[in-house]
Formats: sequence, C-alpha cells, structure tokens
Amino acid sequence: MIIVYAFLLLCIFICLIFKSKRYLHMLQQNLYNENNRYLKWVFRNSKQFLDLDVVAFLITLIGLFVAFDLERLSIVLILAIGVLLLALAYLWKYRLAHDQNKKPLVITKRVRRLIVTTSILYLIPTVLLLIRYQDLKFVWIMITVLVLLVCLNPFVVFLANIINFPIERAIYHYYKHKAQTKLKSMSNLKIIGITGSYGKTSSKNILSDILNIKYNALPTPRNLNTYNGLIMTVNNNLTKFNDIFIAEMGAYVKGEIKGLCKLVKPQYGILTRLGTAHLESFGSEQNIIDGKFELIESLPKNGFAVLNGDDPKQVNYKLKNKVKVIWIGIDNPDVDVRATNIKCSNKGTEFDVVFTNDEKKYHFETRLLGDHNVYNILAGLAFGHEFDISVSDLQQAVKGVRPVEHRLELKKLSNFYQIDDAYNSNPVGAHNAVKVLGMMPGVKVVVTPGMIELGDKEAEYNKKFGEQIAEVADYAVLIGANRTKPIKEGLLSKGFDKEKIVVFNDVRDAYPFIGELAKKNEVYALFENDLPDTYNE
Repeated sequence: MIIVYAFLLLCIFICLIFKSKRYLHMLQQNLYNENNRYLKWVFRNSKQFLDLDVVAFLITLIGLFVAFDLERLSIVLILAIGVLLLALAYLWKYRLAHDQNKKPLVITKRVRRLIVTTSILYLIPTVLLLIRYQDLKFVWIMITVLVLLVCLNPFVVFLANIINFPIERAIYHYYKHKAQTKLKSMSNLKIIGITGSYGKTSSKNILSDILNIKYNALPTPRNLNTYNGLIMTVNNNLTKFNDIFIAEMGAYVKGEIKGLCKLVKPQYGILTRLGTAHLESFGSEQNIIDGKFELIESLPKNGFAVLNGDDPKQVNYKLKNKVKVIWIGIDNPDVDVRATNIKCSNKGTEFDVVFTNDEKKYHFETRLLGDHNVYNILAGLAFGHEFDISVSDLQQAVKGVRPVEHRLELKKLSNFYQIDDAYNSNPVGAHNAVKVLGMMPGVKVVVTPGMIELGDKEAEYNKKFGEQIAEVADYAVLIGANRTKPIKEGLLSKGFDKEKIVVFNDVRDAYPFIGELAKKNEVYALFENDLPDTYNE
C-alpha cells in the first residue's frame, strides 16, 4: 500500500509544482497583491484555476487509490493508464501556456521565500499522512485535503503571501532606512521627480540624455517607479559621482506619489500629460489629477516644477504650493519654453524653440517620432536652461537623444518596419502613435490588444481607438478576440474592410502574417501595447 501512497503523492506534487509556478508568476505580475490586484485577477479568471483537466486528474488518482484498496486490479490498470494520459495532457497544456508567456517568473529572493512557505503549507497534510499511513480512513481524508488544496492553489499561494507579509515589511523597512540614510549623506545631489498619466519613462530617459551632456545624471532604470524600485535604485545604483537623480514615480491610488516624495524628497518635478490611465484603481479623474499633483505640492520653495501649458487639467489646477513653475507647450503661446514649426517624418522630428525673455528661435532636431516626444524634450530643455547648459550643448544633446525602447521605436525587422510602441498604451499615446503611423509610406498595419485599466470608459476609449485606426491603417491585427471587440466595433463603424481585420490570441502570430504582406509591399507595422501575461485569453 505504501507504494500506492508514494505514487499518488508523486502525481499530486508534480501537478502542484506546475500550478504553483503559474500562480506565483501571476502574483509577481500583480505586484504581490498590491491594491488587491492579484485577488481581482484570480476572480476575474476563475475559469483558469478551476481546471477541469486537473480535477479529472485528481479524481482519477483517488479512484486508483480506492480500486487498489478493494483489490480491483483490472480497474487499477485502466485508472493507471487514465492517470498517465491526463498527466501528459496537463503537462502539454502547461507547456502551451508557458510558451505564451512574454515575461517569465523571475526567481527573486522574495519568490524563493514564497516557495518555501507554500511548500510548508502542502507538506503539513503530507507529513500527517505519512505518520499515520496505516490508518486508511485518515489517509483518505489527507489525500482529499491535498486534492482540494491543489484545486485551490491560487488561494494557497495568496495565503503564503499573507504569512510572509511581516517578513517582507521588515526587509522593506531595513532597505528603506538604508536608502534614506544614503540620500541624506549626499547633500549636493539634485533630485528630480517625474510623474503623470502618460510618458513618464520617455520623459525620464530624454531628460537624462539631455542633462548628461554636462552632468552625471542617474535615472531610475526601466520602469522601477514604485517604493521598492526607488529604494533598490538608490541602494544599488546611486553613487557619490552622480550630480542628479531622476526618480520616475508611478501610482495606482491617491497618496502613493506623496509617499514616494517622502521617501526621496525631490527638489524639482515634472508632470507629463494627465489622463485616464489607471482610472479603475484611482476611482475618478479628479483623484488622478490630485494624486499626480502630490509631486508638485511636495516640492520645496527653492525648487521648481515643469508643467504642460497645453494640458487643461494642469492649467486649471489650483496649486497650493508657491514653488516656481516653468510652463512648456506647443499650442499655448503664453508659456516659458515653446516649440514651433514642428515637422515630423519617418526620419525623425525637427522644430524651433523659444525661451521666455529670449526673442531668438533655436532649431532642434531629434530621431524621436511624434509631437508627444516634443513635449518631453521641452521639459528636458527647461531643466537644461535652468541648470545653465548652453543652447548649443542642448541642441547637440537633443540630436543625440536615443529612442526609448518600446516607445515609438522605429526598427527594421527582416522584411518590414516595426514601430514598437508596445510598452504601454493610453488614449492620448495611442492616438499619437496612429498619427505617427499615418506619416509613413507603404502599407500600414496596426497590431494591438487594446487599452486596459480605464475603468468604465475602457470600452468607449477602445472603440474610439478603432475609429482612429480606421482613418490610417490598411490592416488591423487584433490580439485577443474578446478584449478587442470594442476596437473591432470602432473599425467597422468607420467602414473599415472586414476582410482586413485579423484576430490572433498571441501577438507572436502577427509577425508571420505581416511578413507575408511585406513580400509584395513596403510595410510599416505599429505594435501598440503588449499586455502582460495576466491578460492572456
């Protein structure tokens, strides 16, 4: 009988390993349940954790156990074959799901601690079973408990996250104190905070490229814009040789930016465009505006803020802080740093800039695409001007600004041109990206899964996005049939050819399709947004 127990436990734990890896992956991608993101994902995808094939697999295992106990050897053989086939089917399904993942589970120290805690939770009934393996009734109960825990694996992973919470908080406070102590010791360091609904990372990288022509500026790497990301950057990357620290600040709820400001204490701030990104978690547009302006309200009186004079939400905000404000803009003539005569092409963008109290126009050229990048450059020029960088150096710096990865990045892929805007998407950015596509020659293709986290307005904005695509594109490749229904509706409402709307479940399927189009034509394909694995259909 002990051999049967061992076989049953082995099968259960093989199944468990794959399920646990899946839900640890989703927990990590949902920021370890920050703002209940993981739980919301679990309930939104309840069909995924109630795997019928897993349930059938586990029930067959129990049937095998019962048949062996009753000495029904012919049934044991049939059930054993059934277990094998179901196990193979589950492993194949897991492999397909794993192949579809764009970003794999990162085995950090935190994930290792979660693995240990999750393992302990499953080992408790297993050890009890092995201790009392001669008590058939008790063994039956423990195997049933294990089967249920496997089926409820996402909640076991969530429980492990709760159990580990005090440990994670202690570790967080240790590294937070270390970072704050380091920042206090660097009294001459200039700290710039950047937040907004759209374009934070682009603005950060562009500002860094501009300031680095004279100073040694350190931007937060990639999209490390949370508490942990800023703490990690300060502790691991900031050195005594840095003159400027550029801190990108992200938020999902009101109050987070204020907390990030308390952490790093910026003297200067930039607000990029404000809109409806993360409307679902913020709750209202006013909460978004108030939440983003927490950066500007937190600045000291001897600092300054760079705001967008073309953004009505920023212009109409009643600022309580008396900090100096530098306004940038394109359409608004009453700003301090203004771009005029903007000319965009598939080679880049050129424009003239006028600084307040200086009647002369200065010509700038950049490889970057789109008007929204002009705003980001203007913010960098405002800082360069305030930090005593000469105009000739600023012109040279702007010419050398590198395209930001996955943000309207134009690149040649085999036989077609890709406009990679896959990092993120929002109503303003998506519209700008479509306009950039419209400037390109040849056949134009848009590849997109649509926009997310827009609350009740998500379908409305995606439908509008479909209408915008219809005005420019020759083909629309939609990723995820259910999620992209509003985009398809918008396309058809503008008379877009139904035969030129293609739907795939995986963005990787779009590449061979575009490759076929490019055999006969010059093709420019805009890849707008690339949803994380939590949104796989």
